[in-house]
Amino acid sequence: MSYIGVDLHTNSFTICRLDDGQEMIKTYALCALDLSAFCLSLSADDEVAVEATGNSAYFRDEVVSCVGRFVTVNPSQFQVIRKSVKKTDKHDARALALFLSKDMLPETRVKSKTHMELASITHTRDLLVKQRTRLLNKIHSLYNGHGVKIKKAKLASKRALLALDLAIFSDLETVEFTVVRDQALSLSVSIKALDKHIEAYVQNVEGYEGLISIKGIGTRSAAVMLSAIGDVNDFETADKLAAYFGIVPRVSQSNETDNRGRITKRGNKLMRTILVQCTLVSIRYSGYLNSFYQKIKARRGAGKAIIATARKLLKIIFDTLKNGWVFEDFTQFKLAEN
Repeated sequence: MSYIGVDLHTNSFTICRLDDGQEMIKTYALCALDLSAFCLSLSADDEVAVEATGNSAYFRDEVVSCVGRFVTVNPSQFQVIRKSVKKTDKHDARALALFLSKDMLPETRVKSKTHMELASITHTRDLLVKQRTRLLNKIHSLYNGHGVKIKKAKLASKRALLALDLAIFSDLETVEFTVVRDQALSLSVSIKALDKHIEAYVQNVEGYEGLISIKGIGTRSAAVMLSAIGDVNDFETADKLAAYFGIVPRVSQSNETDNRGRITKRGNKLMRTILVQCTLVSIRYSGYLNSFYQKIKARRGAGKAIIATARKLLKIIFDTLKNGWVFEDFTQFKLAEN
């Protein structure tokens, strides 16, 4: 049995093989021929570790069937490599192999291909939406610079953008406005195309029907949540899911000191944003969530109340996915009959 640490790059990978106290370092090109040679050198009881990177999923798919265990390491929790004063491929691979042999590597979750593809396309949509927002803010700024107040909501439609008066602008400003406007309109077309494909794809993902039966969660929100959560069985409890998405408070305990601060905000930022948006809608329809929100709001303010309620909604989402629930009437917590 060997412990193999892999320092993976886009065009090559360096391995360190530890076997009965013996160490062997070797570098391969990241190509079909060398990957095949590396796989042939492996035994069924070997263990391999690699840090999670952009192409680590591809590498895992090629290697995992050849070994007894494949560990994808969470780089944010494994600081030995990043903070090392001796930063070389050989040293990094050696560190992975050594900690793997001690079973001390923080392992990251590996999602299915379905969830990874869904996560990628929802992330792309989010990038395009943010870019369009920046462009529309630029248009708003151009008018504001001439003392013309335009509501940002008016810039949301194609008709409104095309109907804007350009007479107040100089020739150079007109060129700038036209380019920015056309780019924003182009992004709107692209976003609409992504929405169409996301809605068609997510309907076949397990758990979709249950999520959209929760009042406040729509098709795109369900797509983001399913892509971020992946296999809900990876989480033992709803609290662990909440910690994964960073909506639990920071805790600092030492001796008799116990400080609890704001939420950690670790994990998927888009998921947290979507969860809060869905919560704001859900409390308008669910008496249970609204009552909980109002109770916390009266004691600790609206900001903390909405986060606490979002965590409560995440608990419902967790139970829904875990148990395969589909609500007939979410406001009354009435489940649909199978």
